Amino acid sequence: MIKKRRIIEIGTVSSRGQIAIPSKIRTELDLDEGEKIIFVVEGDNLIIKKADKTWEELTKPLRESIKNSELKESDVVDLIHRFRKEKRENENNGRH
Repeated sequence: MIKKRRIIEIGTVSSRGQIAIPSKIRTELDLDEGEKIIFVVEGDNLIIKKADKTWEELTKPLRESIKNSELKESDVVDLIHRFRKEKRENENNGRH
């Protein structure tokens, strides 16, 4: 594996939420127009990673584990609604 050099650049978020990847970084990662990238948030860090695999390849382990679980799609929707409600309640309680 070829070790990539460290490049630090500053970008700007547009009014539409878009960012431009600086040309040095595009060149270093061999990123071409239309290629997919992955965004990961860890704490207050945003990690942008070149997607070496297709979406199908990336999500295959997740899909397989879901098949083997007893979780249904309706359960997921219910969990999301419950989580959002709890989050709103916590935010409202924090304001008082």
